[in-house]
Amino acid sequence: MNILTKRAGTLGMAGVALLFPALAMAEDKLSSGDTAWMLTSTVLVLFMTIPGLSLFYAGMVRSKNVLSVLMQCFAITALMTVLWTVYGYSMAFSDGGSANWLVGGLGKAFLLGVGVDSLSGTIPETVFVVFQMTFAIITPALIVGAFAERMKFSSMLVFLTAWVTLVYIPVCHWVWGGGWMSSHGVLDFAGGTVVHINAGIAGLVTAIILGKRKGYPKTHMTPHNLTLTVMGAGMLWVGWFGFNAGSELAADGTAGMAMAVTQIAAASAALAWMFVEWLIHGKPSALGIVTGAVGGLVAITPASGYVGPMGALVIGGASGVVCFWGATSLKRMMGYDDSLDAFGVHGVGGIVGAILTGVFAATEYGGSGFGDGITTIGGQVWAQGLGVVATAIYCAVATAIILFIVKAIMGLRVNEEEETMGLDIALHDERGYSL
Repeated sequence: MNILTKRAGTLGMAGVALLFPALAMAEDKLSSGDTAWMLTSTVLVLFMTIPGLSLFYAGMVRSKNVLSVLMQCFAITALMTVLWTVYGYSMAFSDGGSANWLVGGLGKAFLLGVGVDSLSGTIPETVFVVFQMTFAIITPALIVGAFAERMKFSSMLVFLTAWVTLVYIPVCHWVWGGGWMSSHGVLDFAGGTVVHINAGIAGLVTAIILGKRKGYPKTHMTPHNLTLTVMGAGMLWVGWFGFNAGSELAADGTAGMAMAVTQIAAASAALAWMFVEWLIHGKPSALGIVTGAVGGLVAITPASGYVGPMGALVIGGASGVVCFWGATSLKRMMGYDDSLDAFGVHGVGGIVGAILTGVFAATEYGGSGFGDGITTIGGQVWAQGLGVVATAIYCAVATAIILFIVKAIMGLRVNEEEETMGLDIALHDERGYSL
């Protein structure tokens, strides 16, 4: 009798759940599937920085500076982890009260209140914290490509600590933490604005203020080990699936489409860069095709949760061509020394992707639709342009101010003798190779 009563009660509760599904789903519940996917995505995004980006950059510098780049990326990973734990996560994703349109508060400083049972949607909040931490790690690491081979290690640590605090965290909050960009309908699924435009603009400003490397552009500064660069690019490509598909924060159809369009855009951009370079210079290069692929990955990042395969093909192809122009013609025209094309690939690619998201998010092109309150392609493109311009201006001004303050206090670049010697020996007393 007791068994029958229990079974009747169970069937009754199931009936209520079927009749009132909204009540059954009213509270967030842990999803083991979503959690497993987000644990995997978090590892993939960290894998993008070390070893992916580290090797990609290390192969492109001269052999006397290979360890300095690896050291910078590794140290940034450790430094940003601590900053994100102490105050970064709280200021990016907690409620900032009356100033919430600008930045979050300190209610979760030192991850206060983030425990074993804390949830963020259907995943543990700890997983969300570390997933977002990996974004805060790779963004300043991307800037390394602009000042490689000439910035003091100590100055880099101070500069990027201030930059993440005053630039990355506020922009992250604007887009993903409930700040003003999200309320204006700006679409940035996985970081085209927050990560790539931010890092690209900061890299451009840093390269200009820091000045050119000794001998540039008269001295031909060829990559010392393209094998490392191609390996690093491959790791970036694989890791990017965590970057884009992981930003759905769930194992669902949107994550699947984000993964598909990421692959399509990367391939389209790689071929576009390769064929343009082949046409102009007579031969396709390994450096060119892998840089094109990275440009495509950058461009699809803001669009990955909003566009379909057709949009991915166009965004990838466009970014391959435009990033080739940004990394070659634009750099020569403006005369700055962006050592490893941080702006030419991430800044330019991020801008292309952000703007074209406004076009290919349209349902008629296979997209998922526009941001809140926006009903036309023109309206969405306007919102995307607003996000691009606001981020570029804020980042440029804040980065310049930080750099000038650091320069006045402790200097920015190594002296001429140290630069000639190479940063491996001058700053770390080590050699990358002993052959």
